[in-house]
Amino acid sequence: MSRTVPLGNIWMANIKKILDFNQRLEIAIDVAHALTYLHLYAEKQIIHRDVKSSNIFLTESMRAKVAGFGFARVGPTEDGETHILTKVKGTAGYLDPEYLRTYQLTLKSDVYSFGILIIEIISGRRPVDPRKPVDERVTVRWAFKNYNEGNVIGLLDPLMNEVVDAQILSKMFSLAFQCAAPTQRDRPNMKEVGEQLWKIRMSYLKSVRRN
Repeated sequence: MSRTVPLGNIWMANIKKILDFNQRLEIAIDVAHALTYLHLYAEKQIIHRDVKSSNIFLTESMRAKVAGFGFARVGPTEDGETHILTKVKGTAGYLDPEYLRTYQLTLKSDVYSFGILIIEIISGRRPVDPRKPVDERVTVRWAFKNYNEGNVIGLLDPLMNEVVDAQILSKMFSLAFQCAAPTQRDRPNMKEVGEQLWKIRMSYLKSVRRN
């Protein structure tokens, strides 16, 4: 692994400091494409079950690679099945609440984790941070509150010393919250997520050219 992804995972401090918004957006797109492949195009449908920042590694060319398949499961194998029953595995903060409650693992469980990952990538905050004030400890709740109050600029990682169009940020967080919807039926699939991220990237590049 170290030979193919020499920069380490995306949460390492020395990497995080150099990632601008466009690079973070491209990381999200790379991960979305990887999960889309696992869900739709692999020989057998794969549910990763542990999508998180410490399992996303960067190559020298700043391409993101998904690792950490220790909890991965083959998806439903019978026609018409949408889930598999299994003991809960994963990482606190990224776990699909419906899977946690029902033990029903689906492709949408990865989508939930990916939504949390988007918020983490853009805000620079861990999903759960006990060092924060009580009302900020669960990052998705903190982000949703600020988003609803119209404070999307305040959600941007302060290490990114750049101005990002508020409409672009709103689209990013709106997509993240769709992915992290409490119920699986309300979440998009990963192919749809990847397509939306690509559109957001096009809008972002246009906004940069205007400025």
